[in-house]
Amino acid sequence: MGLVLCLCAIFLVAGCAAPLRRDAFENTAPAFDPITFWTGHTASWGVIENRDGAPTTGGHDTVRDWHMRRLGDGHFEATANDVAGAAQGSSSGRTFHWTWILATKPGNCLFNVSMEQWMYLADNGTLMNRTVITKFGVRLEEISEQIVRRE
Repeated sequence: MGLVLCLCAIFLVAGCAAPLRRDAFENTAPAFDPITFWTGHTASWGVIENRDGAPTTGGHDTVRDWHMRRLGDGHFEATANDVAGAAQGSSSGRTFHWTWILATKPGNCLFNVSMEQWMYLADNGTLMNRTVITKFGVRLEEISEQIVRRE
């Protein structure tokens, strides 16, 4: 019985952890402006991990043509060729956080997955990105990548 209570307490405390907030990075520099960063061409590379943390194969080129607009107070909205609806995001200091729905098979909503991205601008201008991909709230894959501007 003691073990069950101990495990319940651990899960209860773990479930109470506060999510990362964008204002936690408010005074960090250099400031990240997603519209400036993504105006033009970018390239990225990284690793995709499945639910068990094992790397999966990928490596195909993807062209995503974003159309982003500033809503004010660090908030942004964007659409793209393979995004269902609009992406919603916000920046604070050197970070950018947003969520959007990737239409893996456009026209068939059963194949849409949710994307949550946290991006951090490094001093050298490289953007470090962490993406969590979910379907019906279940974590499917995670992506860790570096993104650089190509002039």
